[in-house]
Amino acid sequence: MKHAKVGFLMTDEVVSVLGRTPSADVAALLVEHDISGMPVLDADERVLGVISRTDLLVQDHLTAQDLMTAPAVTIHAEQTVTEAARLITRRGVTRLPVVDEEDRLVGIVTRRDLLRVFLRPDHEIHRVLVEDVLADTMGIDADAVSVRVVDGVVTLDGRLSKSSQIPVALRLAGQLDGVVAVINRLTAHSHDTHTRTAPPDRGTEDAPR
Repeated sequence: MKHAKVGFLMTDEVVSVLGRTPSADVAALLVEHDISGMPVLDADERVLGVISRTDLLVQDHLTAQDLMTAPAVTIHAEQTVTEAARLITRRGVTRLPVVDEEDRLVGIVTRRDLLRVFLRPDHEIHRVLVEDVLADTMGIDADAVSVRVVDGVVTLDGRLSKSSQIPVALRLAGQLDGVVAVINRLTAHSHDTHTRTAPPDRGTEDAPR
């Protein structure tokens, strides 16, 4: 899921205000919807900035545009959840307005949304990978592959029957919720592909043998 697009995770019913909205009305909306901030839009629904409760500490009959933080840190729906997590961490924000190609608001994704994707215990990742992915989905015997998970980093070590199974195993492992990276130590008894296979996901990497 960490490779899923932001559009899959975002909330598309967004509480927002226009730049000319009085600060008192902004405060009322934040309380009514029990949220800590919201996007500020122009008349064409383009994102101008973001306003939060802390911005409202200084009011004095100002508007949302007077108090907002601008420019807003935004993201596009087709970007990945991983990219959204990195952006939120790097820029120190708690929410990302999601915009289209013309910077019009289409949704919002929050730090809480992203935490639901990435917080998963190592033992649960191990169980799902061994039982659901390798055994049930791929039909691989439990003795064929050693699976190790530490802090979301998966190491797959063993020998599969066919070389074409390796990129499939890496890709499926990398798509599991909570997986940060996949280290490849897999080999195969026979080679049934004629071209070199590229790494299946950005989260996978080959370990030195």
